[in-house]
Amino acid sequence: MITASHLSVRIGARVLVADASFRIDKGDKVGFVGRNGAGKTTTMTLLAGRVDDEGVIEHDGQLSRRGTLAYLEQNPDTGATEKTGLERIMAVRGLDALAARIRRAEEAMATSEGEALAKAMERYARVDHEFEQAGGWAAKSEALHIAANLGLDEATLAQPLPTLSGGQRRRVELARCLFSGADTLLLDEPTNHLDHDSIVWLRDFIRSYSGGVLIISHSVDLLRETVNQVLYLDATRARLDVYNMGWDAYMRQRSDDERRRRRERANAVKKAEALRLQGEKMRAKATKAVAAQQMLRRAQELLDDLEPETGPDKVARLRFPTPAACGKVPLSAQGLAKSYGSLEVFAGVDLAIDRGSKVVVLGMNGAGKTTLLRLLMGIEQPDAGTIVAGVGLKVGYYAQEHETLDDTRSVYGNLAAVAPDLDETHVRNILGQFLFSGADADKPAAVLSGGEKTRLALATLVTSAANVLLLDEPTNNLDPASREEILQALRTYAGAVVLVTHDPGAVEALDPDRVLILPDGDEDLWSEEYLDYVTLT
Repeated sequence: MITASHLSVRIGARVLVADASFRIDKGDKVGFVGRNGAGKTTTMTLLAGRVDDEGVIEHDGQLSRRGTLAYLEQNPDTGATEKTGLERIMAVRGLDALAARIRRAEEAMATSEGEALAKAMERYARVDHEFEQAGGWAAKSEALHIAANLGLDEATLAQPLPTLSGGQRRRVELARCLFSGADTLLLDEPTNHLDHDSIVWLRDFIRSYSGGVLIISHSVDLLRETVNQVLYLDATRARLDVYNMGWDAYMRQRSDDERRRRRERANAVKKAEALRLQGEKMRAKATKAVAAQQMLRRAQELLDDLEPETGPDKVARLRFPTPAACGKVPLSAQGLAKSYGSLEVFAGVDLAIDRGSKVVVLGMNGAGKTTLLRLLMGIEQPDAGTIVAGVGLKVGYYAQEHETLDDTRSVYGNLAAVAPDLDETHVRNILGQFLFSGADADKPAAVLSGGEKTRLALATLVTSAANVLLLDEPTNNLDPASREEILQALRTYAGAVVLVTHDPGAVEALDPDRVLILPDGDEDLWSEEYLDYVTLT
């Protein structure tokens, strides 16, 4: 389990958490909340014991861990591997190597004869016994059960990880965490890329999990249904408040705490002002000068001791760019097909993006929605078919895995790279609108949270003058206020949009003209009947 005592966390000169003490014990289900950029992901990374390669995260105080931990990152990196999805999941218990030996033995039996076949059968029996002794067959069934409830069927799990979509890879990582049987689960936005049924199943799994669970999530429903404690990170005060209660009780208590702090602040300000006025009256008299100075000093001490006033959370001011002039059909595609190895993603997909049109792409996870956007952007090449850039085409791409960002550059460096015509003042002004001010603009992109990376990726679109936006899950990792900014930007953008999302609110804000359903490539006029399909895909 995890115990923190007088823990402070810093990035450069910025203090994220100051003097925090808390515990996560067996059976605790803890929600970790606060506005985007407050430092939740950075703190969770520290709790997980991950090494900070950039060397910018510092901490002091006492931090201890007991037992095993499993950590779901917002943007997990599975590394360069040809493991299948199932092997990746089972590797968390060390069963992948035995499973690979069984597969090789099966292949040997299928291609051998005579004495070689006999040896292959002996080898298979020996490895199969080892696998069974390690609980392998029961564990494999358990892994498949967890994965199936997260929308990953056995055929998908048999594919190498690089052939899976970003959403599928993230669900593999979630299944890996849940399958680990770790004493403590650290889950950062676990509902990203999950459909409604999978989210309902995940709620039940977390509730019944015997170990401790720490969850960062902007899903109020998930937190309300699962947590029995809440950690609230107040970015204004760099303070971590601990609430040993469920979600609804926490919301009431936090509201009461805010009212109490406002009363205490008002009383302190009133008392300080009374002392100041009295001191000003008395200081003119030599016989009362000492008492006057004491009053004035006490008044200043009262004001200095006041905690920063907590106002509404800052929200990035987002407006998509004014689209550059273009032809009637700025982007079109005919007969697109894409496969990864033996896995055909889709074939025969036609699409014409008219000027100012709004298209939503639907399909089950793994149907190729992200792949289609990557083809339209030119990041990948189709196996068949053509993509035609019309007159004046300028494309802006928001990638759900944030691969358009360069982790080796700073926040400032990323925006400056895509806006070479802007001087430093203009670049920093734009970053300020997206809540990257002062030292935050100089942070390495590698240490940003998912929500911060979302804001930075969106900031790069503002300078693009794009007339076609390709948006892949743009509302993931955002708090409610920031999400509303995205929705408002969608409502008012005059250019064309191709949108991939699990968020029905984003679809309603887009008010699409058409829908493209993958993998079949069927195109239809938008109808409200498709809205229910959004959360199921």
